[in-house]
Amino acid sequence: MTQAAMAFDGRLVLPGDADWEDARVGRVFNGRRPERQPDAVLIVASVADVQRGITLAAERGWRVAVRSGGHSWAAWSVRDGGLLMDLGALNDVTYDEESHIVSAGPATLGGATLSPYLEARGRFFNGGHCPTVGIGGFLLQGGQGWNQRGWGWAAEAVVAVDVVTADGDLVRADAQENSDLYWAARGAGPTFPGVVVQFHIQTRPIFGALAQTVHGYELHDFTDVMTWMYEVHHRIPDNVEVVCVSVRLPVRGVGERRLLLVTGLAFGEDEDHAWQSLRAFNSCPAISRALFVQDAAPTTLDEQRADQLRQNPDGWHYIADCAWIDGENTEEGVAKMVEGIRPIFTTDPTDRGFAIWMSNAPRRALPDMAFSLQTDAYVAAYTVYDDPTDYPRYRAWVDEVFAHAEPVTAGQYLGDSDMTVRQLRVMSPAHWSRLQQIIRDRDPDGRFHRYLARDVENLNVNQWELPEVTA
Repeated sequence: MTQAAMAFDGRLVLPGDADWEDARVGRVFNGRRPERQPDAVLIVASVADVQRGITLAAERGWRVAVRSGGHSWAAWSVRDGGLLMDLGALNDVTYDEESHIVSAGPATLGGATLSPYLEARGRFFNGGHCPTVGIGGFLLQGGQGWNQRGWGWAAEAVVAVDVVTADGDLVRADAQENSDLYWAARGAGPTFPGVVVQFHIQTRPIFGALAQTVHGYELHDFTDVMTWMYEVHHRIPDNVEVVCVSVRLPVRGVGERRLLLVTGLAFGEDEDHAWQSLRAFNSCPAISRALFVQDAAPTTLDEQRADQLRQNPDGWHYIADCAWIDGENTEEGVAKMVEGIRPIFTTDPTDRGFAIWMSNAPRRALPDMAFSLQTDAYVAAYTVYDDPTDYPRYRAWVDEVFAHAEPVTAGQYLGDSDMTVRQLRVMSPAHWSRLQQIIRDRDPDGRFHRYLARDVENLNVNQWELPEVTA
């Protein structure tokens, strides 16, 4: 054992150690694990370990990558060369009764741990839908959480972060102190020039009742249903999460098949408010053709989290991709958007894969933070399979359907992206420039890895907008 390894509260794992593979990818959620090999993995046991790890990396000339929850589809944290810091032990949670601020480590599971902890105290935080997602990567990428259309992106609730900088210093960053790091921590994602070791989050009072409407439609009704959805989603109350899902389900009397589900999840003040908030869903002109209609049925967060776990099984192979869909709010513009996304929802070749369309309307101005790209609707496909040899054909399908959507694509959300395959814009050009300056100021020696990308010279650009290179 080296002297450096002995100095840690946790443990430095090196290639050749018996548990190297487990340290390298054991906490990666996606069963499609990368072959990339870091020089070492630091199993962090304390904030002091993070500081020591930065010192060791500087001595060895290593770049640093960080893993919080391991849910990144592309496994951002596993890089060739350098030091991988695994923050899995940084998951303490404390709550201040006076300020209603919860403080939590980056590996805290948003749904499985943090949400029940807050619910027991009559509070709520709109964390990630899948309960096993750690809050670290989730919040750094913006945080697409429960009812973001009404409550905002989860990162908007972050009031401060504790950060270990490229110099190994532990600093607090908020709107007044180290405000550049605070700005970057809400949207920069895995290029953030530091290690966030604790998030301080403003919570909200828990809702009084939860109700859900679900319609199940045949795929041949996709165009009619989604055309209506584009017309109505701006008028649905903002306490309702609006999501359309393509998923394979068993249907009584019909058998198992892929359906289009239209769902509304109302976070109400009471049962009547939740029920009233969902009334617009009954205006769908195709509702008489629905295979089933569940109208404002009471539900719970535990039920919702259980559904998410069933949809996102641990250890399966995933290919994820996404797009911010944009176009004119006219009959022609809506028709173009609906046709652009249609193959994503109607041609999935897998049994377990699913796709979502999530409303973000009515669009509102974002606070001043690195996260800066959003449109009225978000689309993502999650291709789920178990045979590694199926990867080439499923990757080809994902590439094909998202290429079909390019005419109505404004960019993508970092949390569902894989820049090793497809690079799109992830923030506004002005915010991108500001972020690059913060990185130059805070990490001039390049201590931290940047985005894992196929073309690092052309980041934050939609790939089809790049000029063609001629021989």
